[in-house]
Amino acid sequence: MTLRVILILGIFVQMLLGAKVKDLANVIGVRDNQLIGYGLVVGLNGTGDGSSSEFTKQAISSMLQSVNVKVDSAKVKSKNVAAVVVTAKLPAFSRHGDTLDIEVSSIGDAKSIIGGTLVLTPLKAVDGEVYALAQGGIDKGFNPGGKNSKKATVAKIYQGALVEREVTYDLNSKQMIRLSLNNSDFAMAAKIQKSLNSAFGQGSAMAIDSRTIELKRPLSMSMVEFLAHVNETSIYHSGTDKIVIDQQSGTIVAGVNVLIDPVVISHQDLTLKILPTKDLPKGESYELKNSVLRMKQGEVTVANVARVLQKLGAKPADIISVMQTIKRAGGISADLEVI
Repeated sequence: MTLRVILILGIFVQMLLGAKVKDLANVIGVRDNQLIGYGLVVGLNGTGDGSSSEFTKQAISSMLQSVNVKVDSAKVKSKNVAAVVVTAKLPAFSRHGDTLDIEVSSIGDAKSIIGGTLVLTPLKAVDGEVYALAQGGIDKGFNPGGKNSKKATVAKIYQGALVEREVTYDLNSKQMIRLSLNNSDFAMAAKIQKSLNSAFGQGSAMAIDSRTIELKRPLSMSMVEFLAHVNETSIYHSGTDKIVIDQQSGTIVAGVNVLIDPVVISHQDLTLKILPTKDLPKGESYELKNSVLRMKQGEVTVANVARVLQKLGAKPADIISVMQTIKRAGGISADLEVI
C-alpha cells in the first residue's frame, strides 16, 4: 500500500468562501426514504443458491403457491434461482408511477446473479407499507469484477422499480418551515439568519439553536418559491482547514496551506526535528542533516512533510501515526478526521 497525499487545490482555505444555503443545510422533513424487499432472481445458468440455502427453497415454494402451484420446499432443488435483498431510495415528492433505481444483493451462496431476472418484489419502508414494486432483468453487461468477469453477487437495475404509494407532505400550505445545518455551528446559524433576513425582510429567519433555523415565508411568495430563493442565497464565511485520513487506503487529504508548527518527531527508528528556514541549498525544497529537517518558511505543510517522510522510507501507517501524534501535540491547528 502506498501513501497518497491529495491536495485540495486553491487558496480558498484562507479566504472567504461563498456557499449557497442548499450546500450548508437541508429542509427538515424533505428527505429520501429507504426501501427494502426480499425477492428471487431466476433464470440463472447454474450459478444460483445451492441446496443448503433453506430460505431460498422456501421462497421458491411460496412463489409457486402464489400462482397455484403447490410444491414441498424440501423437494425444491434449483441452482438457477438466488435469494436476494432489494434496496432503493424513495426521493421526496416521488409520485405514483415514477421509476427508481434499485440494488440487488445475493444473501445465499449464489456464485453470480448476472443474467438473471428479478421476480416481482414489493419494497417496504420502515412503517411496513409497500411503496414500490421491483422487477427486471440484470444486464449481462454489469461486470463489477472486471471487463471479462461474469461473476457478481451485487447488481444494479436502473429504473427497476415503480412507485406505488406516495409519501404525503403538504409543503405548499405551510407558513413556516425549518432548516437543519449539515454541521452544528452557532456562527454559521447566525450568518444564515442575518443573510436571509436581509434578503427577505426582518423576521423571515430565526436561528433556534446551532443547527436549526426557522423560516417564515413572505406573504407574496409560495413556500416552493420561497425555498427556491432561500437555497440560492449565498453565505460568505471563512473556510475551516481540515485533514482527512483514510487508514485503510493510506490516503491523506489536506488543504494546500495546512501548516505544521516546529516540532520534534520520535517514532520507532525515526527521529526528526522539523523547522522552517530561509536558507536552503539552491534548488532544494528541504534539507535533512543530523535528524533535523529544514523546509522553506511557509512550506512546512502536512502535504510536504508527508512527501518527505515517504522519501525517507516511512510506511503509510507510520506517516499516519506521525500526523496524528503531531495533531495531539498541538503542532497542527487544522481539524483532523480519521475514517
